[in-house]
Amino acid sequence: MWGCLMTGELTTDTRITPARLAAKILLDIRAVTISPDKPFTFTSGRLSPVYVDCRRIISYPRARSLLMQMGKDLLYNQVGAEAFDVVAGGETAGIPFAAWISELLGLPMLYVRKQPKGFGKNAQIEGTFKENARVLLVEDLATDGGSKLNFIQAIRDAGGIVEHCFVVFHYGNFPESVTKLKEQGVSLHGLCTWWDILEAAKEKSYTDEELETVRHIHNHPDSWAENHKSKTTKKNRL
Repeated sequence: MWGCLMTGELTTDTRITPARLAAKILLDIRAVTISPDKPFTFTSGRLSPVYVDCRRIISYPRARSLLMQMGKDLLYNQVGAEAFDVVAGGETAGIPFAAWISELLGLPMLYVRKQPKGFGKNAQIEGTFKENARVLLVEDLATDGGSKLNFIQAIRDAGGIVEHCFVVFHYGNFPESVTKLKEQGVSLHGLCTWWDILEAAKEKSYTDEELETVRHIHNHPDSWAENHKSKTTKKNRL
């Protein structure tokens, strides 16, 4: 079983692509764990041999500053500097990232609960925005994209317009993560994918055979999950 991948100090090598740099940073802060022998279980029930813990970013101010600046640049390049009126973070992992992105974009922020509060005003959205405001949804990562739909619907029910979602990490091996959102008129923007992690990991002390094994797993996630479902003895709920 592989443990946490890690490298040395944070790097800002300008010769590599932004996606590769983001992947290197995640490796630097030990945000990536690969465990084919004891796979993780997503909330959806899907098994995965990899766990990307973007929550670790909050404890690394230099890493998070660089990643958020890269996120700002990505959004400016792919969407535009005046494309949004407000930034929304999804409960709970998306909230700090939404705060940092909103600060960089100079925009108001709000956050969206997974379900209404249940008391008081019974609010699902905290913060205010005008009718038809263009809302950027921010989350830490995207796997199959299913969890984003609830937040999108809540914002739309409240009168907001959601056409874009930003994440630090996009698994990149579940096509439905893009198609589900596209069907709802939402484009997904991520700094890096699992493929970028694999490329960055080549420079570390892992063999070609090890990397190829994981690459095969991610080329066939559904069949891999089905084959290993009965073998799982320990489940780590994400």
